[in-house]
Parts: sequence; C-alpha cells; structure tokens
Amino acid sequence: MSAFIANAQRDRIHPFLSNVAEIRRRARQHIEEGGANAGHATDREAVLRLLNAALATELVCVLRYQRYAVMDSATVADTVKNEFMKRAQDEQSHANQIAARIVELGGEPNLDPLSASDRGDGEYPEEEVLTDMLAEDLIAERIAIDTYREIVRYLGEHDSATRQLIERILATEQEHAEELASMRENMRGAARAPVVANHGGGPT
Repeated sequence: MSAFIANAQRDRIHPFLSNVAEIRRRARQHIEEGGANAGHATDREAVLRLLNAALATELVCVLRYQRYAVMDSATVADTVKNEFMKRAQDEQSHANQIAARIVELGGEPNLDPLSASDRGDGEYPEEEVLTDMLAEDLIAERIAIDTYREIVRYLGEHDSATRQLIERILATEQEHAEELASMRENMRGAARAPVVANHGGGPT
C-alpha cells in the first residue's frame, strides 16, 4: 500500500492527499515517541496526540465530502450527492466520538487541526473529474485505515475503551473504502459504455 500511495502522490500531488499523509506521519511519530517514553500504551499524552491526529483525519474528510454534496448537479447526480452527504455525516460522527473521548481523558480536542497554509488553497481545479477525486478519496481512506490499524496495535490491551472506539471507526472506514472503489468503478464503466443510437426504427 505504501508504494501505491507514493506513486499516486508522485504523479499528482494534491493538497488533500498531502494533508492526510502528513496527519499519518504525525500519528506514527506519536506512536514512536509514546513507545519510547512510556514503554507501553498507557502514556496518556501519546494517546491524546494520537486521538487528535485521528480527529484531524476525520475533519478534513468531512470538508471533502461536504464539498461533493454541494457540487453542481451537472457534475454530480443528486443521488450521488446524497451519498456524499451521508458520508460527511458519518465522518462528522466519528469526529464527535473522538473529540468526546479526548475530553474523557482530560485532553483538549483540536477542532482546527490544520492551518490555512496546511490546507493549501482549499480549492480544486474546475476541470478535475469526479472519478479522479474519488481516486484521491480512496487513497486517503486507505491511509486512514493503515493509521487506525497502527493505533489499535499501539493501544493493545492497555486502553480498551479507546481501542474499541478506533476499531469501530476502522470498520466503518473499511466499508467506506469498498464503497468508494465500487462507486468509482461504476462511474468509469458508465463513461466507457458505448452510446447506441436509435435511427427511427422504434424501440429496440
């Protein structure tokens, strides 16, 4: 998977992917620092940093899917836009749960994890097609899945409540990745389908 991500970023660097990849880099750093400092997964500060990294991932994905949901109908069908809005709501629910867990642990959830410069220009080229955008989302979902798996392994049995929360979110993200892959393939298939002209011979 790392080679797949690296190739995608090499071929077309995009602020959205850069954001998610940077969040994963920070999360891995927190895991390494937490393990070095505490020797086990009970280091509260390391767990809080990991949860804020997870929160950042969810928040940038919320913004991404919300943008899809309000795109012009000529670009995205209303039925597809509804799916994106549901996806945004799912990600927001994840963010809310993670933020609540951070508070339970006595921490402060960072609800603005990326500065304006980190986000890039916040816009996407008008000529970008939805299948390409979905490919970026699929990469981002896989980055998030890999990150959450690392967090689950790091937590182990030392913080079962946080681990179970991340496991639930991980399961949903895996479903999202499968749905995105299927949606993108369906759109690509529809675009490749030949148009059969009817030259006045009545219904065929």
